[in-house]
Amino acid sequence: MDRLFLLIGALSAGISVAAGAFGAHALRERVEPRLLEVFETGARYQMYHALALFAVAWVVSRAPSTVGTAAGWLFLAGTLLFSGSLYAMTFTGIRALGAITPLGGVCFIAGWVCLALASRQG
Repeated sequence: MDRLFLLIGALSAGISVAAGAFGAHALRERVEPRLLEVFETGARYQMYHALALFAVAWVVSRAPSTVGTAAGWLFLAGTLLFSGSLYAMTFTGIRALGAITPLGGVCFIAGWVCLALASRQG
């Protein structure tokens, strides 16, 4: 499981860098400044949680646990819901997609709690 989270984290970090570059260069002239900020927030949080997946991989490699594994899946779900909804809102202009974003935030918080618990088990 540790290698899977390492792989997902690496891919997510790469996507985050690409998204950041895309936002800085291709979107700057195409979307309103507020939506560009929204997009950049999605990319930033995706990177934070890609790095968190590296931490999960390390913790799970040292002491495999259900709660450690849950942290990884919660970080992935949070990235898809939080960053994904912000990316989608930027591209579509549908502000109602912002209602999904807090669900991703809850996944992130739960993931951090699980990671803390898993680190105490090792």
